[in-house]
Order: sequence, then C-alpha cells, then structure tokens
Amino acid sequence: MKKSAGALREAEVPFALGGGIACWARGGPETDHDVDFLVRPGDAEDALATLAAVGMRPERPPEGWLYKAWDDACHVDLIFETTAGPVTDEIFERSDEIEVHAVRMAVASLEDVLVAKLLALNEQSLDYRPVLEISRALREQVDWDELRERTAESPYAAAFFTLVERLDIAPLP
Repeated sequence: MKKSAGALREAEVPFALGGGIACWARGGPETDHDVDFLVRPGDAEDALATLAAVGMRPERPPEGWLYKAWDDACHVDLIFETTAGPVTDEIFERSDEIEVHAVRMAVASLEDVLVAKLLALNEQSLDYRPVLEISRALREQVDWDELRERTAESPYAAAFFTLVERLDIAPLP
C-alpha cells in the first residue's frame, strides 16, 4: 500500500483508499485482503502505468471495472467503477485525508464503501458478514439515513437494514 500510494501521489494520479482497508483506516475490522484504490476511469491507465513503472506487474482482468497491479504475492486493485457506478469527483469530495501506515491519503467515506458492498449483494453472493462487521465496529461514524437512501432500490440492502436494526447496530429510520 505504501509503495503504491507513494508512486500514485508522486505521479499526481488522484486516488482514494477504498474497500475494507478504508474501513480499517477509520478503526474498523482488520482486513487481510488486497489493497483497493479508487481512481477515476480517465485516470485508470495512468495509475496502472505508474504502478508498473515502480516494478509492479500490471493486469487488465476481463471484468472491465478494475485493473490489478501485483508485487510478489500482494496486489492492488485499481477500481474505476463500483456497483454504485463509475468513480467520480464526488467520491473524492466525500473522502477524508487520513494517515494510514504513516502515509497521508484520501480515504473513501464509510457510506461509499458500504454502498458498494451492499449493492454487490445478490442471490449468488449473499455474505453479510463483512458489512455487519464494519457496521458493528463503526456504527457511530455511519450516516445511516444516507446509506438507506443510496441503497433503497436493493432488496438485499433492505434485508441488511432489518438485521442491523434488530441487532441494535443501527437506529430505526
């Protein structure tokens, strides 16, 4: 993460830390997954080239919404489109500047991370554990009304809200 963040910052490629590690940076549960950086679609190629220039192996997987950069067994996901849509200026505006492992960087808002995770839930992928862990650990930091509004169309998000309300993690609307 430090190597990638430093390289992107030096190359002046805007990015925000996303995913589970963004939640961890705010005091949430520890994560041992990859590092997720959010980049605008127009910056994705530059971001990948920047990481390749510092010795990481670039990959353009078939999914079409992210690139990957590998450094030994570790990898960075350069995400330019989430389940909520393309990475936009608004995501960067909602991010906070936080020091993560002694490196200051933009960190995606909890609401942006949780919206993406909730909208990714479907019949084939219905694991509430990560969003419940994040919600329990960071409940005081979540804007529950905003989260409800931004995920209102998802029946899986509606089920999540039933869980967090009945478990006294989130307040009733």
